[in-house]
Amino acid sequence: MSQANAHSWALGTPTSVTQVVRVETGYGYGVINADLHVFQDRGPVYLLTEYRPTPVPLPAGLPAQPSRLLNARFRVVAFTGREQELAELSRWRDVQGLRLSVRWLHGPGGAGKTRLAAELADASVVKGWKVVTAVHGPGSIQLPPGSQDMRTDNAAGLLLVVDYADRWPLSHLTWLMSNAMLHRDVPTRVLLLARSAYPWPAVRAAFSELAADCSDQLHGPLPGHAAPAVRHHMFAAARDAFAARYGLADPSRIAPPPELGHPDFGLTLNVHMAALVAVDARARGDTVAADPVALTVYLLDREHRHWTQLYQNRVEGTEHDTPPSVMARLVFTAALTGPMGHGGGAQLLRALDLPGHPDRLLTDHRACYPPEEPGAVLEPLYPDRLAEDFLALALPGHSVTGYTSAPWAAADAVTVISFGEGDDADQPAPHVRRAMTFLAAAAAPGRWPHVARHVADVLRANPALAAAAGGGALAALAELDDLDADVLAAVAAHLPEYQQADLDLGVAAIAERLTAHQLASTTDPVTRAQLHTTLARRLANAGLHQRAGVAAGQAVATLRALAETDPGAADPDLAAALYQHCRALVGLGQRTEPLAAIEQAAAIYRRLADVDGAYLPQLASTLYMLGRALSDPGQMQQAIAVAEESVAVYRALVNTDPQAPLADLATALNSLGLRLDMAGRPLEGLGPLRDSLAIRRTLAEADPARFLSDLATSLNNIGGVLPHLDRREEALAATEEALAIRRRLAQINPHAYQVPLAISLSNLGMRLSELGQDDQAVAALREAVATNRALVEINPGANRQFLVQSLYNLAGQLFGFAGRPSDAHRREAAVLGEEAVAVARLLAADRPASYLPLLAKCLNNLSSTLSSLRRDKQALRCIEEAVAIREKLADGNEDNQLADLANSLENLATTLANLRRHKQSRIPQERAAAIRHQLATRRPDAIAAARSLADTSRSLAEVDPDEYLPDLAAALALIHRWD
Repeated sequence: MSQANAHSWALGTPTSVTQVVRVETGYGYGVINADLHVFQDRGPVYLLTEYRPTPVPLPAGLPAQPSRLLNARFRVVAFTGREQELAELSRWRDVQGLRLSVRWLHGPGGAGKTRLAAELADASVVKGWKVVTAVHGPGSIQLPPGSQDMRTDNAAGLLLVVDYADRWPLSHLTWLMSNAMLHRDVPTRVLLLARSAYPWPAVRAAFSELAADCSDQLHGPLPGHAAPAVRHHMFAAARDAFAARYGLADPSRIAPPPELGHPDFGLTLNVHMAALVAVDARARGDTVAADPVALTVYLLDREHRHWTQLYQNRVEGTEHDTPPSVMARLVFTAALTGPMGHGGGAQLLRALDLPGHPDRLLTDHRACYPPEEPGAVLEPLYPDRLAEDFLALALPGHSVTGYTSAPWAAADAVTVISFGEGDDADQPAPHVRRAMTFLAAAAAPGRWPHVARHVADVLRANPALAAAAGGGALAALAELDDLDADVLAAVAAHLPEYQQADLDLGVAAIAERLTAHQLASTTDPVTRAQLHTTLARRLANAGLHQRAGVAAGQAVATLRALAETDPGAADPDLAAALYQHCRALVGLGQRTEPLAAIEQAAAIYRRLADVDGAYLPQLASTLYMLGRALSDPGQMQQAIAVAEESVAVYRALVNTDPQAPLADLATALNSLGLRLDMAGRPLEGLGPLRDSLAIRRTLAEADPARFLSDLATSLNNIGGVLPHLDRREEALAATEEALAIRRRLAQINPHAYQVPLAISLSNLGMRLSELGQDDQAVAALREAVATNRALVEINPGANRQFLVQSLYNLAGQLFGFAGRPSDAHRREAAVLGEEAVAVARLLAADRPASYLPLLAKCLNNLSSTLSSLRRDKQALRCIEEAVAIREKLADGNEDNQLADLANSLENLATTLANLRRHKQSRIPQERAAAIRHQLATRRPDAIAAARSLADTSRSLAEVDPDEYLPDLAAALALIHRWD
């Protein structure tokens, strides 16, 4: 993905503006003072335009197509009836002290969201705000070449309006939110318009790292019988506006329908339709429709009448050669595709085999439905809800009297949705997202249930289309009560088995719906447990660990009960369920219960693999998970042994079976390398980590959707090990690459990838600090802390450990700021350190074996910070507690625990000296030196330990050269030998 960036520099008055736009495919659209995200093969990810408050003019005269008067962009009817909602949005915009605020405005189609947003935009322009609109790029018509000016010089603020936000892929929406335009030093508001609230939690989580204030607002139904005046006032305003267009002198004589208080008229669109039909019927002497369905039929009949008149009048000199029956098919097609380029539109019409030349058909359709953008074809019928109704009434199966369905509609729907453009004819066109979304909206509960049957026919013919339509469409399909279980099963069979960030939430929604159907049709306990296990895997892939844990727990409980009566009968299924249960519990931050589950699973697979080699892949995978679960310091050697066994099994599988997944071997190698490093053996760990990285880079190049996350993990881990070998610049490069990948993944699916993103941010801060880039390090660590705080609010148990680490890192960076921290830096470091200790205490109280080392580390560093602020008594209490904890942890005589103890002993000696207790300080100082000597002699590869020994020995030798000069000489010899 390339970017075209525009920058402005203030050079006095006037301002000089320079714009740099790289054009790769001949399209020169650009923006000033904003970023332009561009797909190299599909154009801009989104298009930004400066808002124009002047409404688009309509042709004068009696409307031949009354429905055009309902298009929100023409603003035929003055804004009315939604004053409270407008006031609420105005208050949101004008809140003081909020630099960046996001509002998700959601409500059903026809509720009036677009018109409400336009009214807010108009008022904002009057108040001096810069207003910008964003349109999703892929599949849309591009704007005319040129530049859009996004500068906010002298503006009161910036308002960005995004329509159809729930139809954007989450990654594209979050790329938009990362645009530099939204991060200037002016109040900025982003208004996202959507029908559904379903994507909002994921969007909100993705935006949390931007420190954006996030809120949602339901654009609900108009007041009904309890407050009838609102609807009557809205009807009267619309009636008068429409009557003026028709030239009717006394519109007050046109009465509203008696059913105006019915829930069906809770939509602004339906009230406006009632007024429009009443006026049009009066002007033509027709019968007035009474209910929303009759109103729709009336307006669609008027469209048909217009097509017929154009065709019949062709002998009078017009060039309109398209019969109304063919025009209906064109309008049906346009409702599914939305605006297209001429080439793609012509190609699609050829695929439909419509009578007539495609150019002639497109020209005639354009005369009926003029496009908003120059060069576009197949402009759809507006408003969207009317287009959805048109689709539903054209498709056979409805019970509306007086409106005949079309025999061609079902086949045309399949052709349009399955159509592929240009050289990629085997791939669905971009409009598949819109087509599936519109059909799902028409089939939604309370609307047109028969449409679900046609959606089912489309998916039976090509179930892979559901995945091509994206995660949002999958979630919408899952909500259709009338979509048969066999169709859901066919769709599920074409969904990826592995994690794929842009699809995972939709895949999970399909899995939940399908599993409910399947569970209702079976009583067999093993089958039910298998269904729960599969569901748990899908939910965990989407980061929905709480629900995954429930599903896996049900499977485990069922199979354990079965094992009591028939031992061994369901061993493979029980092991699989235990594996998924462990995975979900680990995702929730638990340790004890998942370890027990995975140990039992490993024991089962060992027994099975001894008899049947077909179970070796499951054994290897379970051993890998067991190695992860053995995370306590005292279990490190056991974890390494398990990881080595897992690698050995995977290597044997890869060597004997070309189809064996290299990805699994890479995962096992990564785990082994990490554990070796954690045990103080970084040079040994680097080998497996490099092997893992090489495999994953190759896999990610071939299939990025599947393997980018794994590649980021390997890069992140390599970046963490290389500093232990004094290779800091390599470490920074790897960490930066990992962070870039994780930002992208977290934008697509924050549920699954926000935690890894926070880890990478923290690691980036540490790598920058090691290279002396202190300002950049602090910025990265602050972002890590902010991200982790948001995660703790969502799930404290799973995310406190990451918050502690980021607090610890930020405090350490501020304390050691370029070796000369200011008093303000020290004070902030102390506050952060105290918070880190408090959170670490909570963790250690719950699981001491896992988190006492973390608590000791936080106490150790807080002690140093407090000493620097001359708070020596508090510092002494902290360091004494840290030493006491590390004394117990070092009983196992593991190198890393001994090194930590030596650090704390040195800090204790310094703190005692600060309190003028010099004799007492000699004892911990000598103990630390002894530990350093012990580590350096038995770990000659540990360069860092040797250098630390040299520093300590040099300091002590100044006091007692006879005692400590030999230690200094030994340390220097080790450094010379191994560096």
